Amino acid sequence: MAGRFGRPGTAMSSAGVRATSRALGALAGIALASGVGSAHVEYLEDEEAGVDPWFVVEALSDPFAAALVGGSGLLVLGAALAALRFRPFERDVAVFRSAIREYADLLPWLLRLGFGLPMVGAGFTGYYFNPIATPVLVGDPIARLLQILVGFLLLFGLATRAAALFGLAVYLASVPARPGLLVSFEYVPGFLAIAVLGPGRPSADQVLARMAAAEGTVYGEIDPVQRLAVGTRRYLAPYEAIVPTVVRIGTGLTFVGLGVGEKLLRPEPALATVDRYDLTSVVPLAPELWVLGAGLTEAALGLALLVGAFTRASALVAIGVFTLTLFALPDDPVLAHIGLFSLASALLITGGGPYSLDRYLGATDDPEPTVRGHEPV
Repeated sequence: MAGRFGRPGTAMSSAGVRATSRALGALAGIALASGVGSAHVEYLEDEEAGVDPWFVVEALSDPFAAALVGGSGLLVLGAALAALRFRPFERDVAVFRSAIREYADLLPWLLRLGFGLPMVGAGFTGYYFNPIATPVLVGDPIARLLQILVGFLLLFGLATRAAALFGLAVYLASVPARPGLLVSFEYVPGFLAIAVLGPGRPSADQVLARMAAAEGTVYGEIDPVQRLAVGTRRYLAPYEAIVPTVVRIGTGLTFVGLGVGEKLLRPEPALATVDRYDLTSVVPLAPELWVLGAGLTEAALGLALLVGAFTRASALVAIGVFTLTLFALPDDPVLAHIGLFSLASALLITGGGPYSLDRYLGATDDPEPTVRGHEPV
């Protein structure tokens, strides 16, 4: 019996598989091609650029560009409808979800690495959260030391929640004076997720918690924070279920900001990047079409993540886009992108979580997300 969206049980015609596979393959190709010019172009081009609200209109005035963009949009819609209608590779998808969910207990570690490494890199390299920002609240040497400290605390999983909350507070307090920090908005969902989930395993906090809880240990007698840690853990435990939602929305906002704010409204740095790396020789398209494709791809990925539509597929495409960008643009600062990589990887594990379109449409069989095996501090 057909279910939601006419889902025909577990059976599917070979023609449906082929049609859906072609659509998804073409969609992935377009997304990856656009992704060569994606990511944080302001990390590569530091020239000042004004807002150009007519860039999209002017770019689409070319009939070829309009046809390509319109055809890509129809392909996206067709692939989405085909996936909902035919549910291709249903068994493969179910096994993948089951396998990837087994890494849920390592989610805190993944996020700690994803944001600890960029903080350490920022401190040693001399920039402030991202390569286009400079310290505002404290002197340069102190800012560098604080970033290194926060980064190492996250990497080792020591005072994890305090380090994440401190990093978040400094970032948010610096944004009004350094709007360029909004380019790296991924720090907000990243720090929030770490603060809620705690250190996970392996971590110094977990080892110290085990020592403090064991009977007869000297450390258990002198440890000053474990009672507070236990209370904090119990207080935050109910909020673990919405961590996927926080990560998804924060990642979606970052992608929308990169696509719209950094490319479609301010195309000059992206156009300069296309020219600098001679990307038109890779795919013979006009520079404006390169930038338009990159901006629309990122904006579309961001919107899909914001509403939680095809979350894992969108996360996979996002990882592919950034990976291709890092190989295609050799000067792109790798450390500055690790946070987004970790957020996208986290969404592969968790799926869209609560309040997602995937869950509303019944397009996922994910249980309520849980993170086991960690002792948050």
